[in-house]
Amino acid sequence: MDALIKSIRPNKSTDTKAPETRPAELDPAEFLAAAVRADQPRPSRAEAEQAVQTLLGYIGENPAREGLLDTPRRVVEAFDELYQGYHQCPAEVLDRTFGETAGYDDFVLIRDIEFTSQCEHHMMPFYGRAHIAYTPVERVVGLSKLARLTDIFARRLQTQEHLTAQIAAAIDEVLKPRGVAVVIEAEHTCMSVRGVAKHGAMTFTSRFTGMFRDNPAEQARFLSMVRGPNR
Repeated sequence: MDALIKSIRPNKSTDTKAPETRPAELDPAEFLAAAVRADQPRPSRAEAEQAVQTLLGYIGENPAREGLLDTPRRVVEAFDELYQGYHQCPAEVLDRTFGETAGYDDFVLIRDIEFTSQCEHHMMPFYGRAHIAYTPVERVVGLSKLARLTDIFARRLQTQEHLTAQIAAAIDEVLKPRGVAVVIEAEHTCMSVRGVAKHGAMTFTSRFTGMFRDNPAEQARFLSMVRGPNR
């Protein structure tokens, strides 16, 4: 199912026809710049560590016992790593392209990009693979850049639907290709280790633009290559 994002532009039409089902555009400000501004007020590290101590006390632990004395510091350091995507700029990752394509006119697919992200609802991990394709116009981007782009968005609080849409929108906006296809498959620990506790349940989301959205044959070819004979 295509990940649908609520449009940022109000619909002023008085037409009573059925609403448009094509995915709406994201606000470019959301995916082209770092999410944290240099002048944005933030709690201090000491305040963040104190918050971890509060949570330890809330669950019934004794923050003063030996095994937990350094836990607040470790948790904040882990947060710095897990959420570094807030400080990185997606557009910069895609900024350098190459024109030596010898007239290549088919799509480029990178399959099985592993990632780990954090669910914005429970702050629990979800992890899986992203499959990304785009059809370039004259210039291509370095292959590792699509993996880096995935990591930038994944290292923020996310929903899988939003992650899928952000990756596709950034590629579409910066590279201006003839089309973008993104499929993400992931397991969510907020579903597998709590709540219904269904281990192994996988969630699939997709986003298609341009030729992949408008040409069913190209979309089918992309999906067949993602699934592959060995999957």
